[in-house]
Amino acid sequence: MSAPDIFDLTGKTALVTGASQGLGERFAEVLAQRGAAVCVAARQTKKLEKLKARIEKAGGRAHAVALDVTAPEAVEAAVAEAEEALGPLDILVNNAGVAVTNNFLDQTIEEWDQVLDTNLRGAFLVAQTVAKRMAERGSGSIINIESVLGYGVMKGLAPYCASKGGLAQLTRAMAGELARFGVRVNGVAPGYIETDINRAFFATEAGDRLRKTIPFRRTGAPGELDGALLLLASDAGSYMSGGVITVDGGFLVR
Repeated sequence: MSAPDIFDLTGKTALVTGASQGLGERFAEVLAQRGAAVCVAARQTKKLEKLKARIEKAGGRAHAVALDVTAPEAVEAAVAEAEEALGPLDILVNNAGVAVTNNFLDQTIEEWDQVLDTNLRGAFLVAQTVAKRMAERGSGSIINIESVLGYGVMKGLAPYCASKGGLAQLTRAMAGELARFGVRVNGVAPGYIETDINRAFFATEAGDRLRKTIPFRRTGAPGELDGALLLLASDAGSYMSGGVITVDGGFLVR
């Protein structure tokens, strides 16, 4: 007799923000492969429709919705549409994020606002909107995609580091308040994961120098986040809240 799949998400419904590319795209496909119905959300709707088609071709259920996480009305509308299309949300993967590289002394207020509005304010807006619905039902799992740069810093990325540090604290604050409603809140903090978005950089000398600072001496692959994601999304992590799983090849202990 085979053992049950502890990561089975059959009957669950998930919302993944920032799902049009990179890690968000991977997260959506992994959740769908494990049986979840997945609403994919981002501003680039053409890419979302292609992702939706791939999930459905593989036998899954998916819905695509346009979403600007910085706009409260858009967040409310997107969450309502997701639940109307697929059912009550059991899982939120709060993944939408941006980064701007610039020296601190040259940083513009526009760059600062862009990063903080998306990475922190946007994460708050989506999480609060979804959490209200989860709290009414008495269950749910919220996974905030943090970063190792919320715990350590790198030159040229002050707004990103500040936003991810804030998100790390927001994760814990949410967990403490939402536990009594049966809603779990945790974080996943990736290190340097190679995707189509940053592959060209890691092929440069600067990228190679950065890679050599990682104790594993390599970047991570998107699939190496699957275990952390599924643990927190599934009942396998039912007693976990307020924590963070760091997936960074030892970057923070170098």
